[in-house]
Amino acid sequence: MNNYMPCMIKSFKHNGRLHRFWHRNWLVPQERLAKEHAEQSMHVLINRQTPIQEADGKLWTSRVPAVSFFMPGQWYNVVALLEDGGIRYYCNVASPMMQNEDVFTYIDYDLDVIRTADGGIHVVDRDEYERHKQMYHYPDIVLDKVEQGLQSLLRRAKSADAPFDDELVYQYYEDWQREASEIDFTEF
Repeated sequence: MNNYMPCMIKSFKHNGRLHRFWHRNWLVPQERLAKEHAEQSMHVLINRQTPIQEADGKLWTSRVPAVSFFMPGQWYNVVALLEDGGIRYYCNVASPMMQNEDVFTYIDYDLDVIRTADGGIHVVDRDEYERHKQMYHYPDIVLDKVEQGLQSLLRRAKSADAPFDDELVYQYYEDWQREASEIDFTEF
């Protein structure tokens, strides 16, 4: 596929255990990034019907296409889910993404922000965060970074700053989809 690099996304918990693993994604080439995304050195990944493996080994396949955005240095990432009713942004408060060749990794810190297609914004999984904060003994620096990441993410979502732009999300997906028709998904 014209410069789209196949890659994987792995999220871990603070103790280093695998949380979730997205097997098939495609990294949007640098030259195809929207100007505002390129200026922020974002990594944009696209998937459709990707196998997803849970920590317990359970394997399932995603039902909706997704465009994921990783911003260097930010304690969150944004996943735009292209659903029938519009785009729902599912945002993970997480450590900054690290890349090792074709594998993107981050530590998931439980808190999630959902921005619905109608613009509603909801913080979810606070109970899970509080439980894991005690269980994994998050150090103060992590607690501070998680809170800063959450606040920065909420500001970005409320003001609809990049990457919260439905038109660009659809454009990324449609550009990729035109070339994806050449892919034999069973090869991965």
